[in-house]
Amino acid sequence: MIQILQYREPIVYQGQFGDFTITQSDRLGVIIYRSALIIAALSFALGSVLVLWPGENPTIIQALTPLISCFCLALGVSLATIHIYMATLQRLLQLFWLIGAISTVILAINSSDPLALIIYNNPVTIFGVGFTFAALTGIYFKEAFCFNRLETKLLTALVPFLLLSHLVGFLSIEMKEFLLGIWGLLFIIFAIRKAFQPITPDIGDKSVFEYLHQQKKIGTN
Repeated sequence: MIQILQYREPIVYQGQFGDFTITQSDRLGVIIYRSALIIAALSFALGSVLVLWPGENPTIIQALTPLISCFCLALGVSLATIHIYMATLQRLLQLFWLIGAISTVILAINSSDPLALIIYNNPVTIFGVGFTFAALTGIYFKEAFCFNRLETKLLTALVPFLLLSHLVGFLSIEMKEFLLGIWGLLFIIFAIRKAFQPITPDIGDKSVFEYLHQQKKIGTN
């Protein structure tokens, strides 16, 4: 990471709407995005392992709450630093995250039960908490669309399917647990592969961002 942030002569890239350079700030933003994804993936995967752990240990259930908090915070950071050409889409995903985060906090404050139990025993909470995972699915979709990653394609379909199955109750507990395990595994694979991907493609064509920004300014005048 130190080498990545060292000074280097800027490279001029030819974009769709003109030339552009990639700054150290751009690279740092990608590093923060990927680091947040890794933290979110580790938190989610560890939480999944605890959920799937045999038996009902109250200590394990209580440990899920800080993991959920860590996951939500890391996801928020990743949504703040992700590069998406459509600013409206990024704002929408951030709004989804905010709704989900507020819903999660309200549930945690207004109940003496562990957060994980509240969500599990009351599927209707998906209408609030589920917005967090809708935002996460947006990241999966963006990565699948831009980089054609198999794991993100699978996650884009798996996440809403699993949430819907919990809301409606049309899958067995065993199948839900299996899909949850697959989700955690694919999330880790995605985050690890992302860490080793070249930084420049994650920044994208900055000339497109500038063009869209100029068009927005023209439209507001």
